Amino acid sequence: MKIRSLGHVVLKVRDLDVSAKFYRDILGMKEVARYKGAMAFFSLGSNHHDLGLMQLGSHAQDIDPGAIGLYHVAFKVGDSLEELRACKAHLETNGISIFGMSDHGVSQSLYIQDPDGIEIELYVDADPAIWKDDPGAVLTTKRLTL
Repeated sequence: MKIRSLGHVVLKVRDLDVSAKFYRDILGMKEVARYKGAMAFFSLGSNHHDLGLMQLGSHAQDIDPGAIGLYHVAFKVGDSLEELRACKAHLETNGISIFGMSDHGVSQSLYIQDPDGIEIELYVDADPAIWKDDPGAVLTTKRLTL
C-alpha cells in the first residue's frame, strides 16, 4: 500500500455558520456543499473538497492542548514573502490576530486560530532544493519578521 496524497481534513466546530464564514470569507476557500445543516465542504480548486466542517453545537468542549489529536492545519498561500506579507495584511485588515510568525527554512509561516481555537498555519514555500538536498532542514524554526 502507498498513500498518494492527503485527500481532505474534516474539523469539528461549534457553529457551522460562524466557521464557514471564517474559512470562506477570511481564508478565501470556495464553499461547495452543505449536508443537512450539519456539515460544510470547501474546495481549493483541484479536489471536490479539501476541507470539511462538522458542527457539534454550543455544548462542544473546548480544545484541550494536552490531549492527543490535531495540532494544526497548514494551508499554502503562495511561494514568496510578498504573498505572505499580503496574507498578513489581509488578516490584520479583517481583525484576525496573528499569534506567531516563523521561518522554518523550508517555508515561512503565519499562525492564527479559527473561531473555535483550532490552530491554522498559513505558509509560503522556500526553494525545494533546501529540503531535497537536506531533509533535516525541516527542523529549522527561527523568528520571522515581515
